[in-house]
Amino acid sequence: MLSPLPVRAEAPVQVAVRAPGRLHLGFLDPAGTLGRRFGSLGLVIDGFETELELAFAEHDSAVADTADGEAELERALAHLTRLRELSGFDAPLALRLVRVLPPHAGFGSGTQLALALGRAFVQLHGLLLSTPQIAAWLGRGRRSGIGIAGFDAGGLIVDGGPGRDGSPAPVLARLALPAAWRVVVVRHPGRRGLSGDEEKRAIAALPPLPAEGAAELCHQVLMRVLPGAAGDDFTAFAAGLNRVQDLLGGHFAPAQDGSAYTSAEVGRLLQWMHAEAGDAAAVGQSSWGPTGFAIVPSAAAAARLLDAARAAGVVSPALALTTVAARAHGARVA
Repeated sequence: MLSPLPVRAEAPVQVAVRAPGRLHLGFLDPAGTLGRRFGSLGLVIDGFETELELAFAEHDSAVADTADGEAELERALAHLTRLRELSGFDAPLALRLVRVLPPHAGFGSGTQLALALGRAFVQLHGLLLSTPQIAAWLGRGRRSGIGIAGFDAGGLIVDGGPGRDGSPAPVLARLALPAAWRVVVVRHPGRRGLSGDEEKRAIAALPPLPAEGAAELCHQVLMRVLPGAAGDDFTAFAAGLNRVQDLLGGHFAPAQDGSAYTSAEVGRLLQWMHAEAGDAAAVGQSSWGPTGFAIVPSAAAAARLLDAARAAGVVSPALALTTVAARAHGARVA
């Protein structure tokens, strides 16, 4: 137990949290050529959420409304145990997982589950803890700070990578995408990307990304992606992000059977979209996939691109396609 912890004068008897999914668009310097590893670019999106409820009860209980939620109950209960250990509060609680983000698919499901549960727990007990503090308690954000920052405020985010002492990655930039822009989310249900220990081993086995590659990634983000988003210059944004994905796809390909994509079906569609649209679309894979994305300047552009892809026969029946907006706000807590 950590003591003393700051508390509120009043606390609710039940808390509901809806935490958003995010797309991890790429690392800036995975090898740490200047002494600080990773650094991330990411985007919070609408349409995909983890939603849960936590309440005081006569005895502990935990239920889930979906099969994916049931698979996450063990992890959620482990988080509750840790929260109780560190806070010293052990009153009986009723947990309900209404829905969860697709696990190990590139949405940051583990971080959002931890933060949603942590936020519900501290609100319920009147504790005044920040999201980075909750993340540290529950062991999240060790490589990327996108999920932590996105939980608080949404948007297009750049972080500077975790500190050498393990401190959370600082947010360097946060922008709202232009309201008209849309994201075509390409999922391959049933397929999973790397996570946990597998992810650590895969990163450790890769050769370091040279300093020149990291420099170009930072250059593309700073001088194309961010100005494009800030100034509603879609072509600049897309050109920069496509180059980022091209560089990182090549770097991580040895851990993905030689491909920039975990799912061959997702890769086939997005490579076709890139060839068809050029810099009229920004395409790539989120994190280790299998989820991919195509960011376009409007809902009409998304519909045209999807219609053309279906007509060309490059949309596998195994895929699920959803067009969503970027999300300019973080989690909803009630």
